[in-house]
Amino acid sequence: MATIQTSTAGSLPRTQALIDANAAREFEDDGFTLKSTPEFEQLVTEAVAEVVERQRAAGITQPGDGEYGHVMSAPTDYGAWWVYSFQRASGLTLTDETIFTQQPVRSEPGKVRLTSFPDRRDWVRFREAYSDPTSGIGVGSNATGFPATTGPIAYRGHDAVASDVRNLVAALRPGEQGFIPSLAPGSAARIANRYYATDEEHIAAWGAALREEYRAITDAGLIVQLDDPSLAENWDQINPEPSIEDYNAFTQIRIDAINEAIRGLPKEQVRLHLCWGSWHGPHTTDIELKHILKTILGANVGQISFEAANARHEHEWAVWEENRHLIPDDLILVPGVIGHSTNLVEHPDLVAQRIERFARIVGPERVIASTDCGLGGRIHPQIAWAKLESLGEGARRARV
Repeated sequence: MATIQTSTAGSLPRTQALIDANAAREFEDDGFTLKSTPEFEQLVTEAVAEVVERQRAAGITQPGDGEYGHVMSAPTDYGAWWVYSFQRASGLTLTDETIFTQQPVRSEPGKVRLTSFPDRRDWVRFREAYSDPTSGIGVGSNATGFPATTGPIAYRGHDAVASDVRNLVAALRPGEQGFIPSLAPGSAARIANRYYATDEEHIAAWGAALREEYRAITDAGLIVQLDDPSLAENWDQINPEPSIEDYNAFTQIRIDAINEAIRGLPKEQVRLHLCWGSWHGPHTTDIELKHILKTILGANVGQISFEAANARHEHEWAVWEENRHLIPDDLILVPGVIGHSTNLVEHPDLVAQRIERFARIVGPERVIASTDCGLGGRIHPQIAWAKLESLGEGARRARV
């Protein structure tokens, strides 16, 4: 019997002390960079050590730092997951726009453009449910202002990523492999561009800047996870619905930016995280995996993390099986076998069955069982940790 490795998709529930400390932080003069203090940094260091140990106890063999080093956009455990990247780049100016006040943008055949968040097709189709605070969808109404790109993008997060690396390395045991999430260029560039001539140039600039973060993580012997929900999630954020051909061409620009940003980095230390967005909505307008898989597999990464547990995408394990001839021989699959969108704690036998599906496709040595998406802020901490324990037990039960 082979041993199945386990991991997570990144975000884990923060302690109340971290949430309170974040809420107490003040902004720099730019309006979106949060100040830090030695006391806060020490709190993060201790919290990372604790969350790694707790993952280990739950049966997670490839732990992360819980994204504890990534600032939050609001005094909550959720906020906007990509806001941390604004703290680590120059060339940005705070605007009075939020993701909920942007004006809708129309797309055209052959010229795909992102619309605004409230104009997502799923949100329009289920407007009554999304507008009802009792529906449990929980997209929130975060009014945090977001910056726009108004100058050349450059990386300035060297101290922050060094702290992320230092905290995780200190928490790991000898020989234990850990990972740190980082934002992919295409997702980082989903803000207003008021400087670069084209969206392609804007995305490439983010890739060149974030490469420094990727390299700092891999140089430390850790795995860098490139979070890029834009690859699949953008589909729902384009009106009117584009053709599959146009969308794949649009997505290829983002894959090309990833490949350029990770060029020369150890492939086995790069993981790409793909998802359809973490909010708890119907997701009826998600693009099907079969339409984008070939494009996604063009990313020169060693691992691909993807949703395979939720009710909208679990059936797509068969897409991997039907297209096994397209899967590179050295690619490790990191399927989500635990969901972030339900309070039900998956039975370990179900987890084992989900793992076995993928082990039959690529072999158990090329499967790392994980979560669909980050658990922090999406479900109650007590439930999140029960799910991770079920993940660990399911991996032990898998007959591979």
